[in-house]
Amino acid sequence: MKPCQWRFLNSFEKEVGCELHNLYGPTEAAVDVTFYPAFGDDLAQVKGAGVPIGYPVWNTQLRILDNFLRPVPIGVAGELYLCGVQLADGYWRRPELCAVRFVADPESDGERMYRTGDVVRG
Repeated sequence: MKPCQWRFLNSFEKEVGCELHNLYGPTEAAVDVTFYPAFGDDLAQVKGAGVPIGYPVWNTQLRILDNFLRPVPIGVAGELYLCGVQLADGYWRRPELCAVRFVADPESDGERMYRTGDVVRG
């Protein structure tokens, strides 16, 4: 992050009087599926160019997979997949897109995952 962004994040809690949380999630999965506390000790531990998308919210699983739907090692880039009851049923009258984005979960018999298209590191 640029120094001005770090200054903003570091002063937000003090200036505004509340905690700042980074939320991530596509509309296909109930809007927010991850959170990261962007304040205090958690913010102080951040290394790199930005605040992480964070941890899954309750009843949500995240998978970082390669092109063959295999988990990637920690630190290796892969595509983010979302799992859990918060997933949408699919796209209205778009079966071809549903087949590409809502795919079978190789770790859970009969369940689906949402393929976000986002590249992340674990």
